Amino acid sequence: MLSEPDSFDEFVQARGWALLRFAYVLSGDSHLAEDLVQEVLARMHRRWAKVAALHSAEAYVRKAILREFLSWRRRRASRETILAELPEPAAGDEPQSQVLARDQMWQLLAGLPRAQRAVLVLRFYCDLPDPEIAALLECGESTVRSQASRALAKMRTVMTEKGLVGDG
Repeated sequence: MLSEPDSFDEFVQARGWALLRFAYVLSGDSHLAEDLVQEVLARMHRRWAKVAALHSAEAYVRKAILREFLSWRRRRASRETILAELPEPAAGDEPQSQVLARDQMWQLLAGLPRAQRAVLVLRFYCDLPDPEIAALLECGESTVRSQASRALAKMRTVMTEKGLVGDG
């Protein structure tokens, strides 16, 4: 197990990029991800001694980023819009087909409500089990499962409507 950094500066240098990646996967917008991380780290700096004393400071900071992402203050400023239609999927494992698949996934995630997107990111990107996701989101495990189910169903429906190819 990695030891927790002693100072705030050491923590940011060691884990800053991972926190930024986490915020980016949640938001799908690099600028919003930077804002999320910056705001949370600014709040954490003021009380770093208390945060560093916790069992896992990084888990606490990640939860703060998640809460900031889900907060109502961000909703108006981060409405995503789809500006162009996707081209037909390329065949094979060519790099452009991988880029296209990633772009399609981003568009599908952007079309989900924030809570559903958060559940999918925590489940598939962070690889967290349902009990940990429920604790982070302060909801029941059944809510996590239903949010994930609804999100995946919506993504499948959109994929079918747009004629996108996927593995289900």
